[in-house]
Formats: sequence, structure tokens, C-alpha cells
Amino acid sequence: MTYASVIPATRETIHSLDETPFFARRALELCLRLAYGELTMTLPSGQRLHFDAPQEGVAAEMEIHDWRCLRKVLTGGALGFAEGYIDGDWTTRDLPRLLQMFSANFEKWEAGLNTNWLFNMLTRLQHMARSNSKRQAEKNIHAHYDLGNAFYSRWLDPSMTYSSALYEHEGQDLEAAQRNKYRALADSIALKEGDHVLEIGCGWGGFAEYAAKERGAKVTGITISKEQLAFAQERMQRCQLNDKVNIEYTDYRDVQGRFDAVASIEMFEAVGQEYWNSYFSKIAEVLKPGGRAGLQIITIKDEIFDGYQKSVDFIQKYIFPGGMLPSVEKLKDEFSKAELFLDNTLEFGHDYADTLAEWRIRFERVWDEIAHDLDFDERFRRLWNYYLAYCEAGFRTERINVGQFSLIRA
Repeated sequence: MTYASVIPATRETIHSLDETPFFARRALELCLRLAYGELTMTLPSGQRLHFDAPQEGVAAEMEIHDWRCLRKVLTGGALGFAEGYIDGDWTTRDLPRLLQMFSANFEKWEAGLNTNWLFNMLTRLQHMARSNSKRQAEKNIHAHYDLGNAFYSRWLDPSMTYSSALYEHEGQDLEAAQRNKYRALADSIALKEGDHVLEIGCGWGGFAEYAAKERGAKVTGITISKEQLAFAQERMQRCQLNDKVNIEYTDYRDVQGRFDAVASIEMFEAVGQEYWNSYFSKIAEVLKPGGRAGLQIITIKDEIFDGYQKSVDFIQKYIFPGGMLPSVEKLKDEFSKAELFLDNTLEFGHDYADTLAEWRIRFERVWDEIAHDLDFDERFRRLWNYYLAYCEAGFRTERINVGQFSLIRA
């Protein structure tokens, strides 16, 4: 295909485009709403449009291979845009950069969409059907974490940590930055030798190993992922920590006993809004008086929470069914209801953006190996690339953040 020279995008130039369906012209007009940055778009006809927003921002490019992706945008909004990428209808040389540009313009872009009410309703009902009851929670966790230890071990760092790292300086090794995160969380609960800590959502056992080895603590870790359970139990045996660490297949709602501290790293996002109160009530119930909880939680900006909770985004549909991000204000309300005092907050969203960028590089580096050995296809590859880049863009533009919240039980 021979590409034409770049055409400045206006209503007039969009309507004068050759071989462009009516619905596509309407979708292209949405890009005239961009407030920040620049976008160069190559159309299936070979024509190239340049959208130049009034305010400075990220400059990005994309190539549309099939007009149907613009129909998906008109009917499904941001979710339709994501599905267009997953289906191979459009591509870009720098996905995080493009999504960062759209993230900065999200409200302006969405305001111009009159998305299909039936699509929105059905998507919302599907999400509600995945609400995290005990039975459904197991299915939801299985959908993501039980893709297989062989999958995650190919691209996570050697500690098998699947949550934001905390970098001390630019260029720090990912594994070292993950240890920084564990150290900060342990400090937030004043973890010391002999303490018994409950870890809700223990993953592959990285924090449990750190707490037992480096702090001399006793750890009870719980998970509802069978893949993670098997890996973490074998890990503790290999590290000769069975006398200090017990990994159980248990839902947090079923935990009994009292603990000196509670730790939980990016598990709350999968709880679901309907169960927020149950989660914090359980933490208050199992903590000894004066006990501390250290929770690492991804949050969404307070001012966009209301719109977010009424819709279903890409993450909720394709990655973490049943999940919901809280805003900081909503978290504070839940802390108060459970009579948990917020002692300190450490936020490090840009570190998460760097973590995600590193994960995406590592994922791409071993993709051929993953595809060959684990039989994942190109659509799966595009979905995971979009997921990692989408999250990175959210943290770069500060629509989302991550924090460690240190709580004290009265």
C-alpha cells in the first residue's frame, strides 16, 4: 500500500475522505475532541489524518486495518476500542504511548459517544453475574491466575511477584525493587520476630518468604488459586520455611483466629464493591487490639469513580472479572466503618507504570517460547499486550494510583 501525505484533520477534510463509510467518518470526528497531544491515523485507504489538539501532550500514531474497529468504538466506546486491537483491526508501533494519549483525553472522547444502550446493559449484567460470592470468586480467580505457573514464571522476576515494585532509583533491578516493596509493607505493620501475620491473597509466596526469612515472623497465607497454592507450598518446603509459613486454600471470609498483623497486596481490587464491607470487617475481626494491617491497593481518582463504577471497562471484562477499583475517599469510608484507623499512606503510581513497562518487555521477549510451549495464540498475545499497556497508561496519566495503606485496629 502506498501512503498519502498527511492531511490535517478537520470536519471538512474528514467528510471529503474517499472510500470512507459514514459511520467511520462519525467516529473520526470524535478525535477532533482531543484536548491534549497529537494523533496521526492511517486509514485502510492509505490516507493519513493528523489530529492536533490545542494543548501539548503525547504524540502517537495508529493504523486502522479494518473499518469495523470504528463501528466498535461507536457501539462500545473504550471497550470497543480495546476489542478492535485484540481482533487485529488496528495496530500501533507504540501501544503504551497511544493509550497514554487517549487516557489523557478520556473524558473528552467518551463525552462524544452515544454508545449502544443494549451493549452497555448486557456488559454490565455480565459483570454483575461475576460478583464475588465464594463460589464465583473461585471461578474469577481461576480465570486469571490459573493460566498456569509455567506462563507467569516465564516473564515475572525470580521472586514471582505479580504486583507493583517500589524503585529506589531509576534503572534498579526489578527483583530488588520488589524486595523494596515487601520491606516497605513489613515496615508499615511493624513486623518483628515472633509476630503472626495473616496474608490475604498470598500469590506465589513472595511476601510470605520475605516475612519469615527476613523478619522471623510466622505467616498464614491464604489463596483461592490452586496453581498458586501448589507453587507457594512447594516454595516454602524448598526454602525450609514450613515451620514458619502455612499456605492454605481458604477464602478470606472463612478465616478464624487472631493475628498480630494482616498483610494483603493487590488482592482487594478483586473483592468487588458488594463485599468491601465484609473484607474490612474480617480484617478488624482477626486483628488483635492494636494490631496493624498493611494493604497495597490500586485506586482510581476520586473525581472519576462515579462514572467508573457505572460502567464495565476492559480490565473487568477480560482480565479480572468481578473486580472493582476503589477511590481513596471510598477506602477511607470503609476503614472508618470497620473502625480501622489510617496511620500512614505511601503512594507510588509511577513505579507501577515502570513495573508494567518492564513486564511487557519481558513478556514480548519470551513470547515465541510461550506460544510454542503453552499453546497460546496471537489473539491472547494482543490481549495481554493491551492489558499491560492499558494499565501503564493509566498510571502514567494518574487516572489510577497504587498505595500502601497502614491501618491500626482500635
